[in-house]
Amino acid sequence: MASIKFQRKEFEKHIKLNKEMEEKISMFGTHLESISNDEIELEILPNRPDLFSFQGYVRAFRAFLGKETGLKKYKINSPEKNFKVKIDSSVKNIRPYTTCAIVKNLNFNDEKIKEIIDIQEKLHSTLGRNRKKLAIGVYPLEKISLPIKYEARKPQEIRFIPLEMTEEMNGLQILQRHPTGREYAKLLEGYDKFPVFVDAKGEILSMPPIINSHETGKITLQTKEVFIECSGFDFNILKKTLNIIVIALADMGGKVYAMDLDYGKKEQTPDLSPETMKINIENVNKLLGLSLKEKDLEKLLPRMGYDYVNGKVKVPAWRTDILHEVDIIEDIAIAYGYDKIVPEIQNVSTVGNESIESKMRSKLSEILVGLGLLELSSYHLIKGSEAKTSKVREENRIEVMDSKTEYKILRNNLLVPALRAFSENKDNEYPQNVFEIGTVFSKGNSESGVLERTNLLIAYSPSNFTRLKQTLDYLFKTLDIVYSLKESKKEELIEGRNGAIILGGKEIGYVGEVSPETLNAWNIKMPISVLEISLEDIFNKFR
Repeated sequence: MASIKFQRKEFEKHIKLNKEMEEKISMFGTHLESISNDEIELEILPNRPDLFSFQGYVRAFRAFLGKETGLKKYKINSPEKNFKVKIDSSVKNIRPYTTCAIVKNLNFNDEKIKEIIDIQEKLHSTLGRNRKKLAIGVYPLEKISLPIKYEARKPQEIRFIPLEMTEEMNGLQILQRHPTGREYAKLLEGYDKFPVFVDAKGEILSMPPIINSHETGKITLQTKEVFIECSGFDFNILKKTLNIIVIALADMGGKVYAMDLDYGKKEQTPDLSPETMKINIENVNKLLGLSLKEKDLEKLLPRMGYDYVNGKVKVPAWRTDILHEVDIIEDIAIAYGYDKIVPEIQNVSTVGNESIESKMRSKLSEILVGLGLLELSSYHLIKGSEAKTSKVREENRIEVMDSKTEYKILRNNLLVPALRAFSENKDNEYPQNVFEIGTVFSKGNSESGVLERTNLLIAYSPSNFTRLKQTLDYLFKTLDIVYSLKESKKEELIEGRNGAIILGGKEIGYVGEVSPETLNAWNIKMPISVLEISLEDIFNKFR
């Protein structure tokens, strides 16, 4: 949850607060944490970063109240001369993408500057995963010479005065001596070059995702025009993040201009063109248990900021949370009012009983937690780059259609998400001993062409084959299961230090030590031993 504070006086210029309005704030899905004479504090879910700014929240909530409904339109002015950013190929393997814009006609005061800083930080910590996924920079345009270049340089060749400092530093000194540099230094760890934005005069504007320049990267009360950039790894997410910021500035009275981005091929941002998605009213009613008609959707969807005509919904370009029809249906439920949905007891006569699968999962979890392991719960989807790194063969990959994120492939094992977890926590305290019980997917002859099964993964770091086999022995002894091992070869594991797990003459999994090549591919520093088994045969044994 993100905690957002608004000045009550400013808020009540748009929305008068009373008991009824306080209830509606909660029904909108934003918890009213506290209210005083001076300010109100709201808790907003991280999936709605477009509500993090005062302007964004007021815009969306007024539509929910039935005022200024539908998709709000904003004008994007064409780029002026030199409104260009050249993206150099040197950033390709570091932070390969950026989206940029210019906003003019601004009149900042202390409160508005604070709002811009707050929305940056909220976006950094939520959507940006603490700047790992994306970072944002806002610069006073009057101190910048256009066009701009986004490139990577050796740390010793990067020299500027970082924000709120008085002495010039190079890239490494910033990471070692600047408070923000020390906090985010791990994001550039392992790279021999760091990304920088540079203007036409060679002045460095910033070193993303770390810090802006004090000379060219600090907005003040005198700033009337700003250059905005978002840098990171997912171009679509960067576009939507930029959209969130520019429409907040547009609502402050700013005039938004597009910029030409040169990646070798041309791109132009920001782009506020809405995405059109189809919605089936039968799916809406089935999921919500209602009997809505077309005319109801025509009233409800505009109250959540959409345009709707004949089964087609126009989704605002700043909504990062709308990935599927079900996300729009959730908004329909909010507009309809959860308080108006009456719960019903199903007209069936059954006696509930816990399934064997559920009992076994609980028992396995209890055993492993008792051994001091932490439980993981990871996404069912993995990235294409992760599948390639972990040698998931192309013919075995199941890719979902129309994915809105970089997670596009159904996992066929639990090793990939485990390696991701170790990679993301490589600088945290060791030992790191984890397990996961989860669904994996493979191609098969089912109606959907996809087979699902439940796997168990256990991983220790640092560890070796012998220690993990001891855990396997203890686990199966506790379950009164007899198994055997036979020699095997698995690409991700060290040859001679792994084996196939056999139950009833059938191979149900593997145990071994992760190879140095795989560890290097994931930038993991410590040795890992891992076992993974299919639980289907174990479930069958206890039926």
